[in-house]
Amino acid sequence: MEVRIRAPAKIILAGEHAVVHGSTAVAAAIDLYTYVSLSFLSPSENDQTLKLQLKDVSLEFSWPVARIKDAFPNLDSSVASSPSSCSLETHKSIASLVEKQKILEANIGLASGVSAFLWLYTSILGCKPAKAVVHSELPLGAGLGSSAALCVALSAAMLSLSDSISIDFSQRGWQIFRDSDLELVNKWAFEGEKIIHGKPSGVDNTVSTYDDLAITENEEKMGELMEMNQGLLQCMGVSHSSIETVLRTTAKYKLYSKLIGAGGGGCVLTLLPTLLSGTVISKVIAELETCGFQCLIAGIRGKGVEVSFARSS
Repeated sequence: MEVRIRAPAKIILAGEHAVVHGSTAVAAAIDLYTYVSLSFLSPSENDQTLKLQLKDVSLEFSWPVARIKDAFPNLDSSVASSPSSCSLETHKSIASLVEKQKILEANIGLASGVSAFLWLYTSILGCKPAKAVVHSELPLGAGLGSSAALCVALSAAMLSLSDSISIDFSQRGWQIFRDSDLELVNKWAFEGEKIIHGKPSGVDNTVSTYDDLAITENEEKMGELMEMNQGLLQCMGVSHSSIETVLRTTAKYKLYSKLIGAGGGGCVLTLLPTLLSGTVISKVIAELETCGFQCLIAGIRGKGVEVSFARSS
């Protein structure tokens, strides 16, 4: 049995810096996804390892189950239904396991995500031999919640193979989780985010977990909100020359844009009105790509985390 999960990216239309301090933000899921497939290794494979494959960077990590058991002598996967934070002692054990993978300096930013994987897996499923494969449509570190989508997808996959949530294995195609199961997925994802970011707001994993977050304003009001928020971000000094180039380019076509994420680079969100012609969109994209930017088109209609299953042949 292989479980497949997809968790969406997120955008914040307003309040990305204030939300870290407990204020409200306006956020939504978009239809760009991180995918995780997870399956237990069968006894016939005679492979007592835990594997993690990151397809987008062509990397694979593996840990002998015996080594994991040595690192966590008091491991108890029965805590899957009761999420808890990673202790300092456990964090050190995880760091040691990750360090043995000898991740190259060029990929060192991936280490925290690998650590989150180990923490979530051992907490939810214990030391069972398994293989997880990760693929993402999200650029890393661009303000789209890539780490949160990863933690949500990992948590959902692991919980789906545990006894902590109920799934209809006979249903074909993508299916949604029950509300109570989504709550458990979200709590574990938040714990994974804490390993990666230290003190996350929890907004990113919450948006990625739950179904469509309604955007009730019309397009013009939404654009005005974005423009106002961008002005505030510029006053805070978190814009960047590249961001300003994107803003000037899209402004020529009377489109609203704002930076997303922490600023200083990353992504710029541009609102494409429903009635905007494809010709104009193509012109904007062509001009931005000429300046060296990568353009992604996504709808503000991304569902929350979803699950599907594939039977072993």
